[in-house]
Amino acid sequence: MPADPVRSLAAALVDAAGAELDLERPGEPEHGDYATNVALQLAGTRRRPPREIAAEIAAAAAGLEAVERAEVAGPGFVNLFLRDEWFAAALAAILEDGDGYGGGVPERRERVQVEMVSANPTGPIPVSSARNGAYGDSLARLFELAGHEVEREYYYNDSGAQIERFRASVEAVRRGEEPPEDGYQGAYIHDLAALKGDPVPLMLKGIETTLERFRIHFDSFRLQSELEQRLPELLPKLDTYEKDGALWARSSAYGDDEDRVLLRSEDRSPTYRAADVAYLVDKLERGFDRAIYVLGADHHGTRNWYAAVARMLGYDPERLEVVLYQLVHLTRGGAQTKMSKRRGDVVLLDDFMDEIGVDAARWYLANRGPDQTIEIDVDLAAERSQKNPVYYVQYAHARIAGILRNAGDAAVSAKPTGPLAAEERELVKRLAELPAVVAEALVKRGPQGVPTYAIRVADDFHRFYHEHRVLESEQEAFRLGLCRATQTVIARCLDLVGVEAPERM
Repeated sequence: MPADPVRSLAAALVDAAGAELDLERPGEPEHGDYATNVALQLAGTRRRPPREIAAEIAAAAAGLEAVERAEVAGPGFVNLFLRDEWFAAALAAILEDGDGYGGGVPERRERVQVEMVSANPTGPIPVSSARNGAYGDSLARLFELAGHEVEREYYYNDSGAQIERFRASVEAVRRGEEPPEDGYQGAYIHDLAALKGDPVPLMLKGIETTLERFRIHFDSFRLQSELEQRLPELLPKLDTYEKDGALWARSSAYGDDEDRVLLRSEDRSPTYRAADVAYLVDKLERGFDRAIYVLGADHHGTRNWYAAVARMLGYDPERLEVVLYQLVHLTRGGAQTKMSKRRGDVVLLDDFMDEIGVDAARWYLANRGPDQTIEIDVDLAAERSQKNPVYYVQYAHARIAGILRNAGDAAVSAKPTGPLAAEERELVKRLAELPAVVAEALVKRGPQGVPTYAIRVADDFHRFYHEHRVLESEQEAFRLGLCRATQTVIARCLDLVGVEAPERM
């Protein structure tokens, strides 16, 4: 099993408590290295005072090799003060895991598909859609680290009214005319008009090139126009009815908020809800245990619709998961930049990456919870200083790389030769948090916890480095071990949000 020093310590206390428990780091050093409130949780079921239970747990904990002393505090907390040997063992476990530290071995390995971005191919990828990619790709990376098999997919809505308006806009410019009033504007329309052929495949290729630059590699692509060919086969399998000349799905009877139109009354053309049916079946027929859709907040009704379709077709709706994200706002000098793909004043992902770099773009689009609107100060994001959080974390990694280069072939060890300093203990405890941070990020579908944690690791490392000499010190081997483990953890955090870990800055 991968290393998890904190979980291992908690497991050693299970026999003493007679129940599962979690360990937390107290806010104040005088309250110990770790603490648990399990006695408070057990008091009701055991019908005993929590401090009495806590005293028994503390007495048992004090007998553990890793614990120097255990104290009862407040209404029933147990505070643990650990020996230096525990910190050395924790560091040794982290170093032994190496690049695998923070990963997992799932009880059941799943085939997971993450479908993301999937912006209509009517223009280059804007920053708003890039959040979909940054968020979705980070989720995919978390699933991979947890030991699951992951496939990333892009679904192209390459049919329908918007696509026809896009084609009409390009054709108008080719004729020397202005695009239709309800068409698409912008320099990219003129660029496409200068090329021969259907502009849709040209736009698809441009989108894929941009996303590869954004460090998102898609394993597969699906086209709506191809999937819709299956609708004559699939729609009769649904619970449907005719109303006002349209074909409706009786989805409200299967847990949806309302019934949905599948074929329009005017021309019996399929709606995008009908296309959803074909795509959902296509996913599940490919054998994915979990199909995750990453969608904007305006698709909030989609979750119940997908579940209803699955029930109608006899699939387990638990295999489908919809995660939603909020909008992105860019500011310059306090003023918000407007975005509209059709009007042509959109902020494109390529331009955004040109200005602030790929690393900053990935970081800023993943460092807030999906339920929060992101507001990015472009001037700060472009700044290469320690006021910029991504630069600050990368600088910690580069500084450690420099220390290790200068160390040459010097010995690296997890065993200290003397008492540990407070800063060394705090850094080891911070590094020991990674497995829990990763696990929580995956369970909550919230990768924003990773960059937040990375900043704290960098904080603790800079504090340690400011107070203690590494090379040519009495603790050189141990401190080099501490540096190497810190470098590994920072690199892992950066990779989970698609950011590079530089060796030099």
